[in-house]
Formats: sequence, structure tokens, C-alpha cells
Amino acid sequence: MSRNGLFAALAASLILSTGIAKAQEQPATQAQQSAAPAVQAPVEPAPAAQAPAAPVPQTSAAQAPAPTPAEPSVQPAPNGATGEGPSISLTLPYDLSPWGMFMNADIVVKAVMVGLAFASLVTWTIWLAKSLEVFGGKLRARRAADVIGNAATLMQAGRELGHSGGPGALLVRAAEEERALSAGALDHASGDGLKERVASRLSRIEAAASRRMSRGTGLLATIGSTAPFVGLFGTVWGIMNAFIGISQAQTTNLAVVAPGIAEALLATAMGLVAAIPAVVIYNVFARSIAGYRQILADASAGVERLVSRDLDFRTVPPAAAIAAE
Repeated sequence: MSRNGLFAALAASLILSTGIAKAQEQPATQAQQSAAPAVQAPVEPAPAAQAPAAPVPQTSAAQAPAPTPAEPSVQPAPNGATGEGPSISLTLPYDLSPWGMFMNADIVVKAVMVGLAFASLVTWTIWLAKSLEVFGGKLRARRAADVIGNAATLMQAGRELGHSGGPGALLVRAAEEERALSAGALDHASGDGLKERVASRLSRIEAAASRRMSRGTGLLATIGSTAPFVGLFGTVWGIMNAFIGISQAQTTNLAVVAPGIAEALLATAMGLVAAIPAVVIYNVFARSIAGYRQILADASAGVERLVSRDLDFRTVPPAAAIAAE
């Protein structure tokens, strides 16, 4: 073979190999181009999807965004209240203490409470005044009874008591006055009439002292018996107004019902506060005054004995009377 034919064969083989290589590269390129969209399809939205997903694991409950003002308006009212709940809650008393309930009560209930508070003040005033009066009266009456019991004659008892006050000294002076008034009749009459007249005057003095010591206790009895009923009247009136308010509010929510009923029951509580001490104090004074009357009765009996003794001395001869004195 000649040199030219060899070169031509080499060139043909080179061109053939080049064509085969190009033919092999073209399907691979097409396969890559067809696979590229499938790979890039999820890659393109990845930035948009990763943007909100990135802060999710880093967000805590404390960093959660606050709800917008529009959200509470669509939420149901608590405790089953209707849409009128906010307007009703504005009318409820904010202070449920006794003073706050008194200020929010009806005018009739307020008048009842004021009257009961005044009655309670009167009760404790009477207790203070009568305690001092009974204590002083019993002390003076016991002293006079001791003097009368230890005296030998009516004149001696009068000298020891002198011009001191109290029913005991008044008993002795009344007996002396009656004996002086009956001195002319004793010469031709027995002393039975004098004893009767002295006993009558002593009983009247004793009754007057007992009435004077009992002043004010009747008011305690009145307060103790009527204060619970006055408080009950305030409670009935307050509960009636509470039910009227419930019907107007058209709700049975306890937050609406409870304040009105509590204000009404406060009247009954004040009635009991005024009545219970009044009854107890009245019973204490009744026992104390009964003891005071007993002391006066002992003093009166002592004066009657002195008068009877003096009458007996008048019937005795003068020498024997002087010796007895």
C-alpha cells in the first residue's frame, strides 16, 4: 500500500471514532438535561419553605405572639354569661365589706341598719349607766341595812346614818317622822296603828326605790324583743329588691345574685347584734335589781323592829327603860 492510502485510512478511522464519541456524549447530555428539572423542582421552593420553618423550633410559649384585640370579642363569655355581662358587672358593688354593702344597700335597708345601730348604742349606754347605778345603790343599801341591824333604837340608827342619801337612810327618817306625828296619840292608844302606818310608808319608799332602779331596763326588753323582727323586715325588703334586679338583668349568675342577698342578710345580722346583748343585759339587771330589792326589804324589816322596840320601851317604867338603854 502506498503512503497516501495509509493516511487516508487513518483519517477515516479518526473521523469514525470522533463520530462515535459524539454520538455517545449526546444521549448523556440529553439525560442530564431531562433529569435536571426533576432535581431542581423541589430545590426552587426550598428557600420559601425554609424561611418560616427556621424559627419554629426556636419559638417558646413565652415568645408566642399576643392575640389580636379582635380575638376576645368572638370568644364566649365566662360562666355562661350573656353578651350583657360587662354592662351588668359595672353595676355590682366593688367592696363587699360590711361598710361597702351598707353603702350599696337600698334606702329602706339603710334606714333599718341605722336604727338597729342606734338601738345597739342605746343598749350599751344603758348597760354602762345602770351598772354604775346598781352597784352604788346596792353598796349604800347594804351599808344602811348593816347600820339598822346593829342599832338598838331608831334614834341611834338615825344618828349613825345622819343625812346620808339612799333609800336606807330615807327609811329611818320616814319612821322617825311618823313616830313624831303619832306622839300625841300614843298616850291613849296602842302602838299598833303606828306600826301599820310606818310599814305603809316603808313599803312605798321601797317600791319607789325599786322603780327608780328599774328605769331603763324596759327599753332593753323592747330592743331585745323587736330588733330581730326589724332586721328581718330589712332582709325581706333587700331580698325583694335583689330578685327585682335579677329579673331586670335576665341572668342567674351568682356574681349578680350574691351581693344583693348579702346586703339583705346584713340587716338581720345587725338585728341580732342589737338584740342578743340587750336580752343578756336585761337578764343581768333583773337579777341585780332583785338583789337590791331584797337588801331594801331587809333594811325595812330592821326599821320596823326598831319602831316596835321603841314602843315597848314606852310601856316600861322610866327606871327600867333607862337601865335598858
